[in-house]
Amino acid sequence: MKHFTCENFPESNLGLLIGRAHALKDRLLEKHLVDEDITAAQFKVLIIMQMTDVDTPAELCRYLALDSGAMTRMLDRLEQKGFIVRERCDDDRRQIRLVLTGEGQRLAGRLPQIGAEAMNEMVGVLEPAELASLEQILKKILLTAGDSVTVMRIGDK
Repeated sequence: MKHFTCENFPESNLGLLIGRAHALKDRLLEKHLVDEDITAAQFKVLIIMQMTDVDTPAELCRYLALDSGAMTRMLDRLEQKGFIVRERCDDDRRQIRLVLTGEGQRLAGRLPQIGAEAMNEMVGVLEPAELASLEQILKKILLTAGDSVTVMRIGDK
């Protein structure tokens, strides 16, 4: 179904609103992460490692839609902070596996609470039914577009 034409497109704020909501989410995460000395982007890497079986730079790139150069810089910073280590895979020495350190595991264990606080601040204004509708609408858009992460994580729910 086509909702937009070149005539009505300038009147739509949908793209702007989606982008602004994404930026707001990251700003709120950053505010809640100040004491942990990590960024929203670093939060995403650590929580994905904690909550999924994603453990290679290439998988994280796909998951977060980042290029390999940006991911390398991010992993360098997380390694410098002592949250992860890179290890060569035993069966394929060309492959790198990412492992949370003890400090990384401690921090990653706190991230769901921090994320929940930030998301509650962002969507706390919504009624439960509105929040469920918003999530359903976003899933529908992403699944229809064939978003690989959405399909993999929630496509069958």
